[in-house]
Amino acid sequence: MLGGISIWQLLIVLAILILIFGTKKLKNLGSDLGGAVKGFKEAVNKEDMDEEKKADTQSKVIENDKNDKSA
Repeated sequence: MLGGISIWQLLIVLAILILIFGTKKLKNLGSDLGGAVKGFKEAVNKEDMDEEKKADTQSKVIENDKNDKSA
């Protein structure tokens, strides 16, 4: 397979990483990375929710202005 990574190459790289860092450090690194990804997803979702609330508030203000003008 040209340009691709085979399972054997991945296993060799994993074995070298385990020899260099040890399983405990790799486990900590994995959990830290997972926590960072989780925090990023929460921040993105919170930002999306804030934008939706702003858009909803703006549409309510526009509707109220239209109702006030027609009354």
